[in-house]
Parts: sequence; structure tokens; C-alpha cells
Amino acid sequence: MSWARRAGIAGVAVGAVATTVATTVAIERLSVQRNLRRQARLELDAAGPFGTLRGTPGTVFAEDGTELYYEIDEPDEHPALKPPAAVAEPAPRGRLAKLLRRPEPVRRRPTVVFCHGYCLAQDVWHFQRAALRGHYRAVYWDQRSHGRSERGRSQVERVEDVSIDQLGRDLKAVLDAAAPEGPVVLVGHSMGGMTVMAFAEQYPEYIAERVTGVALIGTSAGGLSDVTYGFPAPVIGLVRKAVPRMLKVIGARPELVERGRRAVGDLYSGVFRRLSFGEPKTIDPAVARFAERLIEAVPLDVVAEFYPAFHVHDKMAALGVLRGLEKDLPVLVLAGDRDEMTPASHSERMAEELPAAELLLVPETGHLVLLEAPLVVNDALARLLARSIHPHEPAV
Repeated sequence: MSWARRAGIAGVAVGAVATTVATTVAIERLSVQRNLRRQARLELDAAGPFGTLRGTPGTVFAEDGTELYYEIDEPDEHPALKPPAAVAEPAPRGRLAKLLRRPEPVRRRPTVVFCHGYCLAQDVWHFQRAALRGHYRAVYWDQRSHGRSERGRSQVERVEDVSIDQLGRDLKAVLDAAAPEGPVVLVGHSMGGMTVMAFAEQYPEYIAERVTGVALIGTSAGGLSDVTYGFPAPVIGLVRKAVPRMLKVIGARPELVERGRRAVGDLYSGVFRRLSFGEPKTIDPAVARFAERLIEAVPLDVVAEFYPAFHVHDKMAALGVLRGLEKDLPVLVLAGDRDEMTPASHSERMAEELPAAELLLVPETGHLVLLEAPLVVNDALARLLARSIHPHEPAV
């Protein structure tokens, strides 16, 4: 079989077996001409304020020399950088507003460090960043090969396959550079939550001495090889058999595979929304397009590079590190109840291992719950921050 044909097959396969959901998006896709849809995307890209918040940039080198990019938001340091109200929505209110008005706490306010998920970037935290901006010191960073960080050198040089443990060590490098002292709250979504768990397993002393709160959002401690993504088991079985060959094609000729992804762009968009949101028909189109744009920015060979790491991911032992500190270490476990990527049952399992954690399953939301229900997520983070400062307050 020629490379071009293999690449075309791989391009169509990317997107989690797009053909199995073609019938669910066909009517919508056929009702509007392709050029109009393309124009609509361009208008959404231009109009949406999402991902425009910026902080003080910095870089640090990982153990293999990969340059990792991060940004720091300092509280009240740059008032001129505060976004206009329309960009900052949702503004702090409710529990978060009360927390921000509280008198000087028992503990110092922590630096809040946000770790994004697979095929995303730090900008995915837009709503959380808008809510905390000016009030908390916060660090947002791009995982290796994502966003503004450099492509993983050990992967480019074929020295080492990417692993969740390596991402945990990357987080340590970022913490040492961007938060060298004081208390820290770690927040991770999806792969970012796995990164936090890997960090905890490798650096338990740091967790005990510096970390005053942990949020694990839409993530898993293991068992991802059994996830069906909402598709019939026989279909997923066939896909898993095809994945090794598909990844080989992607790694060898990524530019041709990218053409395949663009060729099935409309179908890819439909699959993306189905897997990302609990209510794809009601999500704000500008928000959906923003998330889609983040995913499109990740080269397919990077997608292929990271994928195998999830199937060997097992960090149940890391939960033991957190459980041993639960008296003084508040933990939030949050997920969308319709998450097909890291099902809510995985969050429930983690909560069973962390009996003192707050478990919150957000109704009718999917994997990108932080974009789909930002007010709910922000309120839960406010509770976590309150407990990180006043550790003996109840979770609710």
C-alpha cells in the first residue's frame, strides 16, 4: 500500500473512528455549504476573546533540555493587564467573591499552578484565569510538545518515549522556576491531572512540605485501555488493533496525515464536539471553536507520540501519597458526568481512594467541563482554595 493511501486512511481514522458517528452529524453538516462553515469558523476565531489573557512569560529547561514555556499572573501587579469585563466573564462571584474578600488567612495564599490536558494548551484555563486574575499568584504552563513549549527533545531524538512520569518531572522543573517558595495548589485537567499524580508519586516530600491543595479534573489514575469513548466495544476493538500501524504511518509521514485530517475537517469537528462536551448542541459556538482550535494546533505526530502513554498509565500508588496527607491536604476530584474520554467512574474510583476528598460530578457536561461549566468549576476551585488556606474548613 502506498504512503499516500496509508496517510489518507490514518487521517480519516484520527478523530476516534469518525465514521461511526457520521450519521449523528450528517444532517447538520449537509445543511450548510462547506465554504460557509469555513467562513463561520474564521469569524468565530476573530470574534472570540478566549485565550487572549497573557501573563509574565518565562521558560525553563526540562531534564532532557526541552524548553518549557510558562506564564505567571501576579496579584495586582499589572492592573493595566486586567481584561475588560466581556473577556473576564465569568467574574468572581458567590463563594469565590466571598473568599477574595476574606481577611488575612491562617496560611499564606498559595501559588496556583495549572496543568492542561492532552492536545490542549495553557489557554484552555481561560475562565479560571479570568476569575483568579489579580487576586492569586497563578502559573500556567504548556506541557512539552504543546502550546508554546518546545517539542520534546528526547522524543525528537528518539532517546525516550514520552511518559506520564516524564511529565511529572517536567512539572517539577516548572515549579522550581516559577514557584520556588511558598505554598502551592496544583490543578490538573485530564493529562494534566495525570501529571500531578506522577509528580506526587516521584516527589512525596515536596507534596508534604509545599502543596496545600490538589484539584484533579476530568482525569484518571489508570485503566484507560478499557475506555470505549462511547462507541460500541467491537468498533473500539478494531480501532485498537489498527492503532499501532496508524501511529507508525503518522510518525513517518505526518504532513500527509495532516492533509487527511483537513480533508475530513467537518466530520472531525462533529466527532470533536461529541467527545468534548456533554451537550454539544448547546455549547457556545465560540467556546467550542476555541477548544477545537487548541486541538487543531497540536501536530498529529505529537498526538500519536503521546497516545501510548495513556494505556500504561497507572498512578493508583500516587493517590496513596495524597491519602496519607489528607488531614492537611484538601483534594478536589471533579468530572463531567457525560465524560467519554476519562469517564466519571474513574473519578469515583479516585474518590474512593481519597475518602476525605470533595467529589463533584457536574451534570450534563463532558470532558471539557472547565469550558462547558466554568462557574461550577470556579466555585469548586474557590472551595479548594479556601480549604488550602484554612485547612480544617469543611469541603461544602
